[in-house]
Amino acid sequence: MHSQIELRTDDGVCRAHVFHPEGEGPWPGVLMFHDGLGMRPAMHVLASSIATAGYHVLLPDLFYRMAPYDAPDPAALFSNPEVRAAWFAKAQTTTVAAILRDVAHYLSALRGTGDRIGATGYCLGGRLALCAASTYPDEFAAVAAYHPGGLVTDATDSPHRLFDKITAAVYIGAATDDPSFSAADQQVVRGTLASVEHVLEVYLAKHGWVPIDTPVHDASAADRHRETLLDLLGRTLS
Repeated sequence: MHSQIELRTDDGVCRAHVFHPEGEGPWPGVLMFHDGLGMRPAMHVLASSIATAGYHVLLPDLFYRMAPYDAPDPAALFSNPEVRAAWFAKAQTTTVAAILRDVAHYLSALRGTGDRIGATGYCLGGRLALCAASTYPDEFAAVAAYHPGGLVTDATDSPHRLFDKITAAVYIGAATDDPSFSAADQQVVRGTLASVEHVLEVYLAKHGWVPIDTPVHDASAADRHRETLLDLLGRTLS
């Protein structure tokens, strides 16, 4: 089942989508972070796929501060540097710090779905899922990130510097063709997660392979993503 709700945050009202199986709950909760292209039908497809496996999925619009907005055409974004630059200049007005403040409200909306919840994210959302598990370590039992980018930077607040605070089981699906998460970055992340239960798997795919609407979508790798995600959630959520 699919419904839409409104969540009050410190900065306004966030529209969010809820997906869960038919029938009586409760079902274990999963917070899903969409990718950098924003809310659109392809994200609903992903959330629905998770829900059909027996989960209550909350998919908030991370870019609600930009509303109203239209998500860019993925083919144009991937192929046209001007389209890409214009979109990300607009999207970056919503900061990671602001989104992490919002996570407290998303967690409140998932109260009652279990003692601890799971999280999954894609691209930008993968980074945010890991950052959320670092910032709210007592709330998450599992966190997955698929083709995440920007995990390792030279900044003092680089996301990877907080990963040792994670208490959740972690799964990261990296791409072989991804300058935003290079082989060197992967080694850094492995080191910061040394004390955390984790798997970092490298897929023979390009950055952005999971959503069905991107020009680099890889059906086989996307199927593998679903298998690994459901395995992680099944092992960790009651």
